[in-house]
Amino acid sequence: MAEAVIVNMVVRKLANIIAKEIQFLGGVGEKVKKAQRELTRIQCCLRDANSKRKGDERVQNWLNELRDVAYRIEDAIDTFFLKVECNQNPSFLQKLKKVSNMPREAHLLHKLGTKLNSIQIELEEIWNSRVNYGIIALQDIVGEPVILPARRATYSVVDETEVVGLDTDKNNILKLLRHEETPRRAVITIVGTGGLGKTTLAHMIYKSARAEFEYHIMLSVSQQFSLTELLKRMLRQLIDDVSKEQDVEYLVSELNKKLSRRRYLIILDDVWQVDVWNQLKDALPDVKNGSRVLITSRSIDVAISADPNMAPYELNLLDDKQSLDLLLKKVHPNQELSEELPSDLLKLADELSKKCKGLPLALIVVGGILITKGRNYHAWERVLRTMDWHSEGRECMDVLAMSYEDMPYNLKACFLYLAFFPEDYQISARRLIRMWVAEGFIPEEERKTLEETAEDYLNELLQRSMIQVSSRHVNDSIKCCHVHDLLRDLAMHKAKEENFVMVLSEESDSKKPNKEIRRTSFHSLEDVDDSHVRNNLLYLEYVGTNVRSLLLFGDGWNYTQIPNFRKFRLLKVLVLEGVMNHDDDLVRGLEKLVHLKYLRLRECDIPTFSECSFHRMKALETLDMRGMSITFIPNVPNGLWSIDTLRHVMCDNIFELPKTTAELKNIQTLQWVDCTNKLPLLSNLCKLGTRVDPFDPIAFTNLIATLPSLVSLGIEGLHLSMEIVYPKALPNYQHLQSLHLKGDWSENVTLDATLFPPHLLKLTLQYSNFAQNPMPELGKLKSLKKLFLGFAVLSDELYNSGEIFCPAGFPVLQYLKLGYKPMKSLTVAEGGMPNLKSLNVYNHSIEFHLPPELQHVSITYVINN
Repeated sequence: MAEAVIVNMVVRKLANIIAKEIQFLGGVGEKVKKAQRELTRIQCCLRDANSKRKGDERVQNWLNELRDVAYRIEDAIDTFFLKVECNQNPSFLQKLKKVSNMPREAHLLHKLGTKLNSIQIELEEIWNSRVNYGIIALQDIVGEPVILPARRATYSVVDETEVVGLDTDKNNILKLLRHEETPRRAVITIVGTGGLGKTTLAHMIYKSARAEFEYHIMLSVSQQFSLTELLKRMLRQLIDDVSKEQDVEYLVSELNKKLSRRRYLIILDDVWQVDVWNQLKDALPDVKNGSRVLITSRSIDVAISADPNMAPYELNLLDDKQSLDLLLKKVHPNQELSEELPSDLLKLADELSKKCKGLPLALIVVGGILITKGRNYHAWERVLRTMDWHSEGRECMDVLAMSYEDMPYNLKACFLYLAFFPEDYQISARRLIRMWVAEGFIPEEERKTLEETAEDYLNELLQRSMIQVSSRHVNDSIKCCHVHDLLRDLAMHKAKEENFVMVLSEESDSKKPNKEIRRTSFHSLEDVDDSHVRNNLLYLEYVGTNVRSLLLFGDGWNYTQIPNFRKFRLLKVLVLEGVMNHDDDLVRGLEKLVHLKYLRLRECDIPTFSECSFHRMKALETLDMRGMSITFIPNVPNGLWSIDTLRHVMCDNIFELPKTTAELKNIQTLQWVDCTNKLPLLSNLCKLGTRVDPFDPIAFTNLIATLPSLVSLGIEGLHLSMEIVYPKALPNYQHLQSLHLKGDWSENVTLDATLFPPHLLKLTLQYSNFAQNPMPELGKLKSLKKLFLGFAVLSDELYNSGEIFCPAGFPVLQYLKLGYKPMKSLTVAEGGMPNLKSLNVYNHSIEFHLPPELQHVSITYVINN
């Protein structure tokens, strides 16, 4: 039902134009209103049309015609505003006000009106033709809620409370890992079809066994993998710095050298090809010390190739009882299974669980649907009745498709957007949310920012089991997520079917982009030497004039392979990864993108980027320059701070803010900026990363007092002072959740816990001079969940002894990283850090004295030799 997604987006866009800009369109404004009314009327038919599309090609064609007309309305409006913007040099609003008095703009208005007249005739024909196909208007479709209900929060990456039927498998494999009579490097392979729970089982095993091995690595491989990148990802879990330029031979040698020193556990999830093991095995030495490799795969051939002497561990489907238990756990996670549902609902649950044929993923997705229905018999019965259960071999995909059809319009668009990303890609939640906002998927809600509403949508996808959490922030919000292979297949199928997204990669089919495509994603794995990808990218220049989103994933794109952005004048979202460009054409092309809302440049080398003019980018919301190969930028980029819509600006290097008192009212994120001078008014700023040099405590105190919404603060600079931590006159610090201080303290510091924000969740102190052991005072921070003390300078007494003692305290601390090079021992008193999950220290020579309740804690090391 992607047509409904598209029509709904265009209706909302027209409504926004009517609300904000209709007075500047003269007589054409009435035609815009009429198109919006006609689309709204047709919306009432979409649910009935969708139910009739299967088996009726005429209905499918009717829906295709509607989708195409909706797209053409959007194109006509966007093209008009583009040409008005490019025609003169006054501001955008001024041009619109003068539009009827300027011959060129009057001509553009006339042209827009003519297009809308033609489109209006087609809309009326579409409305009238519905009768021929038996399509009726269901009045409730227009009122379908886009505001999502509140859902319970889920907190673990692999929620073992919702796992059924894997305990025996977990214990069996743990025995194989621990088998002392097999000192050789044994390779155990878990084999089974998609959706059986192989990855979940691997995570459970990793969590239970990692503390028994000195080195432990877990990573996903996937169908489309880069050997170079895979080796780098493995090596990064062992050493600090892995250069981009290192070749395969060096990486294999270095990894082999590191692993030869210790007993290791390597878990390779989702291995598809036998060649993966053949290419990796030389990096995984067998020194007869009981090291283990665990693989998950759908192929028995992978298992046999990896270790012919170890029988594949085949994962089975759940039986009927286990299936029902898993479904009920998903529907009622906080209740005992003995607290039975009413008998009529329990009967339906039993029937639904049996239809899933024992496949855990299908059961979880069905449970995610039932959660949204409450204890409503008729809603549950409709789920059972409307499912196409009898198509042999399609049970799971049909279940997944049903979960898609059950979503509200806006949530469908958010789910389809996941097709953009490569397989097993770790999707940053914040970036995804900002892209959804830029695309216009997120409706405005009272007393909420668009980002807050978008986060609700992300949590709704999680609640429906359409995404999986990879990691969380310390405030339990989603940090990164990923999509199960089968769900990604569903998103790609639906997105391709509806011309919503086209994905092109080295593994994709040879179909070229078509002129109707709106969003395109290119996935490159190695050095972009694949002619199929390159040719399609360049071909897109000639057919992609209507493209709204373009994403280039991978490394090694050079300027000869990048399309001319002047041809993509309607772009709203642009993401470039690994672009090596030494030509001004890219920068000049960026300057033409007047509709651009989201620009991300990751690991890009664009020397002339600082010369880019942003004066025409009046719609820009997010500029993400993190990872760019650029130096200090005094004024980045020209015209940036004149953009009223700007919400998020991120850069690894320091740049200056404008010397103005004007309010940047929409800015929520600034990272990193030079705050030596006075900040402009930033009343909505939530996250600030700043450099202050020289540091003036009074001036900085006054500056922070103007930021009532601040929840994350990072400060870098020389000669910092403890007065920066918590000026007691600033109640605004009550909201601060994350504090990062990096710089040489002006004097040896004796910490005082009462000086820190009382609700702090994450604290990073780097290059600090501590006169005393800081742990007793920091342990009094009752809300602290994550602590990093890096490269600290200790007093002579502490330095010489190398002993760090942690008394009872840190009641909710989960992650601790200590970067003291001279540290020789770490002692935690009984009752201290009761919730600690992960401990990261500098080297293997440290002695640990931990209470019994912390013996399970995962310990990792930062290795520099």
